[in-house]
Amino acid sequence: MIEVEGLGKNFTLHNQGGAVIPVLEDAHFTVAPGECVALTGASGAGKSTVMRILYGNYLAQAGRVTIGGVDLTGAEPRTILTLRRQTLGYVSQFLRVVPRVPTLQVVAEPCLATGQSEEAAVTRARDLLSRLNIPETLWSLSPTTFSGGEQQRVNIARGFAYTYPALLLDEPTASLDPVNREVVLSLIEEAKANGAAIVGIFHDVEARARVADREVDIGRFTPGRAA
Repeated sequence: MIEVEGLGKNFTLHNQGGAVIPVLEDAHFTVAPGECVALTGASGAGKSTVMRILYGNYLAQAGRVTIGGVDLTGAEPRTILTLRRQTLGYVSQFLRVVPRVPTLQVVAEPCLATGQSEEAAVTRARDLLSRLNIPETLWSLSPTTFSGGEQQRVNIARGFAYTYPALLLDEPTASLDPVNREVVLSLIEEAKANGAAIVGIFHDVEARARVADREVDIGRFTPGRAA
């Protein structure tokens, strides 16, 4: 479902004389449907860079990334947007939404975007918000007014609303209390059971051990720091 072959990435510091910083070299791994692969490595190894390349936010200098049969290498922006809408979900650490849009609509939107009925989309959103312990009194309000923890849970609900064939998870249990942490781990297990191919970053070691089938040490692909 997800294939990374010979991936290379550099950053050019234009405000520092054009210095080139190599970040990744010949990174490679695959993720099968129903499998969760955890990216590991020291801070600065390139885990977040890999996630951003997978989501199409960064262009790679070398190699190829294929998700659901779509080659992201040089893909047109509309192709990437279609992939995000239909195939690839992303649960980041931060909620980014249009202000003043009600929370229920924020969570339902991924389902609506794929053609589901409003009734089905709203029912799914209600279920997830309830499971993640967001009070119903807040559902009609914009999540931009919520606490950090509430925003994180809304972000998780939005990311799991649609049954994506592939998912990227960036610290999905960070800063959660034990009850909501358990809910998120259960959502990950349900997504795997539904056949989702998942790539995640988990600093929560116990969470990683529970949901990840394999680990990929990105430090092995960091130029000059390979093991």
